[in-house]
Amino acid sequence: MPVDMSSEPNEGPQASALRIGEPRGGEGSSFAVQFLVRATEFCTVDVERDALRMIERAPMRTVRAADLVGVYAHPGPELSVLERRGVVRRLAHGTYCAVPREHVGTAWRPSLEAATAAIATALYGDRIPVLTGLTAARMHRTLPRAIGTGYVAVPTQRRPQRFADRDGGVRFAMRDVTALDAVLVQTDLGPTLVTTPEQTVLDLARSDPRAEDLEAQDAITTLCPECNVAVLEVIAGRQRMRATLGRVMASQ
Repeated sequence: MPVDMSSEPNEGPQASALRIGEPRGGEGSSFAVQFLVRATEFCTVDVERDALRMIERAPMRTVRAADLVGVYAHPGPELSVLERRGVVRRLAHGTYCAVPREHVGTAWRPSLEAATAAIATALYGDRIPVLTGLTAARMHRTLPRAIGTGYVAVPTQRRPQRFADRDGGVRFAMRDVTALDAVLVQTDLGPTLVTTPEQTVLDLARSDPRAEDLEAQDAITTLCPECNVAVLEVIAGRQRMRATLGRVMASQ
């Protein structure tokens, strides 16, 4: 008896092969979606890990958003995500530092002096900016009161920047940073250059010729016993601050 094939649609060998290899109930589509989601998650984790590694290895653990264009197509929004997760902190507009791992997820923030140095370092490079004035006095522990402004010497003129995580901001002073007498001091974000006690005293005195700034005068009075007179004279002669040195010596 001939077999009746009318109940089976004539799909051809290609359709039969597709039908045989396809899981039932649309499971293939679901599996594909899940695979893509997982692959995307792994890719995102890898990219975030690369970004965090780059930030942690940067000088003073700080970068500008523009420094991550090789990792992210749009660094700004991605850094905002990392900030919400507590692994980075925004110091100023477009500038982020890595949060120490033991402080991830907490309200940790770097000291004002470290933040000032980090912002300037992200702009100019490692060990180029020099903390000066009252900020240097704070680094030398001769100004107990907290201040809201960070002072840093840099090679070019630059407008002040506001802090993103606190009141106050950074004031940049254009100076020949290579001529400044400076030492390397550790901060909670890494080492940075700071003017020596002698350079700091002369800078503060020159910026306050009438001795009207009480904080500057307190810092000068506290720092002077730590200063080497011979070093003061060398710096004053090299930087044309002999009159300033005369005022300092007369006031002590």
